[in-house]
Amino acid sequence: MSVVHESAETPVPQPATPQPPAAGNAVVGYLAGIGNVVVLEMKQRLRSRGWYIMLAIWFALIALVSWLTWAGWNASQQVSGPVMDTMMRPSGPGSLIFEVVLAFVLLFGLLVAPALSANAVNGDRQGGTLAILQVTLLTPGQILWGKFFAAWLAGLAFLVTSTPFLVFGVIQGGMTPGHVLVSLLMLAVELGVVCGIGVGISALAGRPLFSIVVTYLTVAGLVIGTLIAFGLGVQLTQGTILANTPRFPYLESSPETPSPIREPDYTCEGPLEERQVLRTERVAWMLAMNPYVVVADAIPYPDRNVPSVNYSYQGMIESISQGSRYALAGPEQTYTCANGVPHPQYLTQTTPLWPLGLGLQLALTGLLMWLGWRSLRTPAHRLARGTRIA
Repeated sequence: MSVVHESAETPVPQPATPQPPAAGNAVVGYLAGIGNVVVLEMKQRLRSRGWYIMLAIWFALIALVSWLTWAGWNASQQVSGPVMDTMMRPSGPGSLIFEVVLAFVLLFGLLVAPALSANAVNGDRQGGTLAILQVTLLTPGQILWGKFFAAWLAGLAFLVTSTPFLVFGVIQGGMTPGHVLVSLLMLAVELGVVCGIGVGISALAGRPLFSIVVTYLTVAGLVIGTLIAFGLGVQLTQGTILANTPRFPYLESSPETPSPIREPDYTCEGPLEERQVLRTERVAWMLAMNPYVVVADAIPYPDRNVPSVNYSYQGMIESISQGSRYALAGPEQTYTCANGVPHPQYLTQTTPLWPLGLGLQLALTGLLMWLGWRSLRTPAHRLARGTRIA
């Protein structure tokens, strides 16, 4: 019996080279990590009784504001008469209720959003639960984005509770569903901006109280500080412009045959002379960052230069939009008889200001979120005195 010896060597199995995860799987995994943080945060918020109390108070306040607006309109109709009220507000109480509710929803949203986001990160750090997330496979970006989306969802819940009152304003007449959709979209974006600012500051600050105060000061700077900065900055933009004398034909008409007051309602005559003006377009970007300007300027309004549209009544939100457009246009397009050309007093929405303001707000939010992401990276080389590690 012969034994056959194999001359070929048996191949040694080589360890498999780890393949990098596909781009699609990496994105799905990243989003799944963000979703886990969001679910964890929302479960904690839903277990809190205070969140439901705040929702109930919010609903009651918006309902009270809507009822007072509707009752005030009815009272003014009885005093001034339906004819005069129809001339001033041809669309009924709908536009008035809509604009008042919209203004209060934005105001209350700017007050509630910092409370929902300004302690999202340092609150967990103080409670010792942030370190538990940091030692998992979650990245700092996933933690930060999860905190942001959770705070934003909590803020959107307040916005949803106010939607019936905006719809009520549309039902009363004078508004369209498009007004509600655009308003809700811009309100949601503004809530997201404030929540992003709060989460970013929360990641940077060591104490929840400090981050809440700083967030409220930042929001106050956007709402009130921009108006003050614009008012002070416009005083430094004095200049001159060439203009002549306006002539208003309707002032010369008799009461029996009055001429219609449409835009432009005057002509320009005489030689051009230098006039002192304020170059508001140079500092209009300060005014653009105001949340009320962003929301008001994004809502579509009818062109009141058209004869079929009533020019006599402009609501509060529309007046904010017109004021911001006047600032952006500058004296070249708004001063009476500038360069000898009559200009309409009502500016259309051909040159909106809200994209500039929203872009500046997003830039500020992105900067704070990026700084917050840097502060969440581990291992941390430097920590503020008194910062809790675990």
